[in-house]
Amino acid sequence: MDKQVNRGSLEMIAAMLISGTIGWLVMLSGLPVIDVVFWRCVFAAVTLLLVCACMGLLRPGLLTRVTLLLAVASGLAIVGNWLLLFASYSRASIAIGTAVYNVQPFMLVGLAAIFLGEKLTLQKLAWLSVSFLGMLAIVGAHGSQEQGGGDYLLGIGLALGAAFLYAIAALIIKKLTGVPPHLIALIQVSVGVLVLAPLVDLSSLAHGEQVWSILITLGVVHTGGMYVLLYGAIQKLPTALTGALSFIYPVAAIAVDWIAFDHRLSMLQWLGVAAILLAAAGMQQGWGLRIEGWRRVGQ
Repeated sequence: MDKQVNRGSLEMIAAMLISGTIGWLVMLSGLPVIDVVFWRCVFAAVTLLLVCACMGLLRPGLLTRVTLLLAVASGLAIVGNWLLLFASYSRASIAIGTAVYNVQPFMLVGLAAIFLGEKLTLQKLAWLSVSFLGMLAIVGAHGSQEQGGGDYLLGIGLALGAAFLYAIAALIIKKLTGVPPHLIALIQVSVGVLVLAPLVDLSSLAHGEQVWSILITLGVVHTGGMYVLLYGAIQKLPTALTGALSFIYPVAAIAVDWIAFDHRLSMLQWLGVAAILLAAAGMQQGWGLRIEGWRRVGQ
């Protein structure tokens, strides 16, 4: 069992570190966001098709008409999520976009309360308040940005939109219990190919060797390979450990943004980022406060 947990931990760490470099490759490509997402979906679809074939997941009977439609709907949300998140990078920076994106657990809680009838506890509301204060700190720091304040606020809005679409996708996926996750991922990226193909200028394919290397890496490694590592880790790890290790992703993205693009956060932005990540971690791990002599209780 310990070996399984250790292996799952290594897979999760690798998946999160890979995810943390996505923004760097997106910016390095220099391509329009639609082109980046389209080619990411193309190369990811090829990779996941091979993975699903090797795992025997292409046999009939795994999907009903309803589950297929739900998977397609989640794909539309995921592709929209990528478009908005990638667009936020050039406006608010990778670090800020990624930090703001991590409010999505709270959006999922809200959507689950509305549509699934899940209980909204005082503990979750408390962490939501901490996250909201972090958002206010980040929004209030726009005056110190090199970009125009309007661009910075637009970047934050795009990241929030991406988080909302991810929460919708997660809510839909909750209805797909029993459907292999690798197959869901294949459907999602295939939807991206079909939806974005009419919007991409396929006549101008001479991007250069470096750009194609970036696009292939985004599709094969940062999508196909990352999904395989992530889902493998989720199957091996306790939920609490999975949630804890997931915070390697925003930390890695912030570090990459600083190293690759020298984007340094102001003190107010650091406070905002810390508040959002602390709140998300607190909610996922079930941390809380019990008013009994002001003693903190851990769960």
